[in-house]
Amino acid sequence: MTNENTSTYRVAVYPGSFDPVTMGHMDIITRASKQFDLLIVGVLNNLSKNPLFTVEERTELLRQATKHLPNVEIDSFRDLLANYIRQKNAQVIVRGIRTVTDFEYELQLASTNHKLNPDAETIFMMTHPKYSFLSSSLVKEIAHFNGDTTDLVSREVDAALRRKFSGDNAQ
Repeated sequence: MTNENTSTYRVAVYPGSFDPVTMGHMDIITRASKQFDLLIVGVLNNLSKNPLFTVEERTELLRQATKHLPNVEIDSFRDLLANYIRQKNAQVIVRGIRTVTDFEYELQLASTNHKLNPDAETIFMMTHPKYSFLSSSLVKEIAHFNGDTTDLVSREVDAALRRKFSGDNAQ
């Protein structure tokens, strides 16, 4: 029996704000890159959030963090994810899950994206347990108060956080 999909070029999109990219994000990116021919990390310009880093800074930090992964492309978008998936000819949306609360929220998003683009499937990847507590918000708070983020983010992100918060911690 032959599988008709063996010659299909599989493209997935891992969307997020990545403000900043953490080791938890990198865990998902690294593992997802092994599952697809091309993994597009889509940096979302989320209008409901006030990001620490610009979209350009976030995409550059992601490029630095993923330069060792040849099938990972970094991009940004401002559209609905369902439209972006269609534009990129992707078949899959990759979402990372840390907790049950994440799952409930992600399930709602997956259902909405399926309604808007029935051709795109969402897969959930559990973050490695050692990163299950980690969030970008937590990293920013630790960095704001001069805490050690070296095990939570890449060297480049750690340096960028230190630059952002230098002189700002007296508040």
